[in-house]
Amino acid sequence: MDAIRLISLDLDGTLLDSNRKMPEKNREALQKASENGIHIVISTGSPYDLMPHEDLKGIDISYAITANGSAIYEYKTRNCIYENSIATNDILPILEFLLTKDMHIDMFIQGKAYCPAHTRAIVDKLDVPKSRSEYIRHNRVWLEDTLSFIKENQLTMQKITMNFYPDETGTLVDREDVKQYLQHNSLIHLAVSGWGNLEITKKGVNKGNSLKKLCEVMDLPISATLAMGDSVNDLDIVKMAGIGVAMGNAMPELIQAADFVTSTNDQMGVAETIYQLLQKGI
Repeated sequence: MDAIRLISLDLDGTLLDSNRKMPEKNREALQKASENGIHIVISTGSPYDLMPHEDLKGIDISYAITANGSAIYEYKTRNCIYENSIATNDILPILEFLLTKDMHIDMFIQGKAYCPAHTRAIVDKLDVPKSRSEYIRHNRVWLEDTLSFIKENQLTMQKITMNFYPDETGTLVDREDVKQYLQHNSLIHLAVSGWGNLEITKKGVNKGNSLKKLCEVMDLPISATLAMGDSVNDLDIVKMAGIGVAMGNAMPELIQAADFVTSTNDQMGVAETIYQLLQKGI
């Protein structure tokens, strides 16, 4: 087995604690890994601009795999070295349908996050932590005419996240209709995220395939990589990496697919794994 030369880390539920903060022990472990010649890569469902850059300060991060694998950036420069987004003409009819539904829509375009303005009122109805709804309200560009904006600027879509709110019975409004519509579209990849969300990227796009692409760019064997995550959108990268690690708080599917399971994000499982790696000299 090749020595590990790259560690890929999901953010929420993995590197960050439940308050979306970076535990100091994780920071110290990443610095130690960098000192030992290991490249640090962030792999996230977020677009580049919504990454918690303040928390990541002081860490020698080489690259960021963003929007579930739709784009890879040189972290320090924001230079996009790879993008595989849904084409303008393919995303417009999908958006026309989605805009008729009663839900909040996040659109990731060129590393930024945009939302249809009329969905702002839905944010308060979402069954998410208040910190999450506040974050959505204050960290998006709100568009009055979404379709015209996409069409006139000929924009491609890195990812769309659909956020649903529960009715009085607890059923997520319009989620089943949206899921049924999207799962029959051969041009996109449909994934399930936290809080019952749905996410779409271009067909074939996932964190795992982007890790493989990054390894080609860096001239590294995929066997020299370790990936850690907690959610279903981490499944492909955990399977793809030389060593796949599931957090103790990970979803059952990920735990089953991983090579081993570490402690939870609040127990600083990232630091635990890195120190074990360095101690064993893997």
